[in-house]
Amino acid sequence: MPELSAMQLAFRAAMANLPAAVNIVTTDGVAGRCGMTVTAVCSVSDSPPTALVCVNRNSAMHNVFRENGRVCINVLSGDDEELAMHFAGATKVAMADRFAWDIWEDDTGDGVPILRAAHVVLAGRIACSKTVGSHSVMFVELDRVQTRDQGDSLVYFQRKFHRLSVPVESPDWLFYDEWSDPITVTPALVPVPAGGK
Repeated sequence: MPELSAMQLAFRAAMANLPAAVNIVTTDGVAGRCGMTVTAVCSVSDSPPTALVCVNRNSAMHNVFRENGRVCINVLSGDDEELAMHFAGATKVAMADRFAWDIWEDDTGDGVPILRAAHVVLAGRIACSKTVGSHSVMFVELDRVQTRDQGDSLVYFQRKFHRLSVPVESPDWLFYDEWSDPITVTPALVPVPAGGK
């Protein structure tokens, strides 16, 4: 493997400081069944509903995803760190064994493995794929979108997993203006301590 340049090392360090949801992307079809843990997922458009996922072209699963043509992005809950490790290949559990666990929905008609306890499910077909450097950017046109309102989320930040809890309801004195930064606090509405100005 060639030595990384200073810019590549800086880029990797920067991306390690970009918090990201942890997902298990799964597929099934003529090329077989597989899944992998990824953080490189984001929305593209709601017309039509489309998300993208980036897969390293050197991954053994890369061509399986492309040949099957359908994927499910299973956004993990806060309890799923161990599962993320399995699908990252860190535990050496065989792929077939991972899919033998009683955590997958049966007979969904989606043609892809769907994690029963996923925080969010985004399933669809790979509408197009673009090669960018070492990765393929796969644009997934969605035909199933499912969200659980309850539960925490699993995020990856500074090369570690973290549980992101549902925030408590905002105090009445916080004012969110749709035309400004969503964390802007209107000073006039902030309570003044007794005896303060």
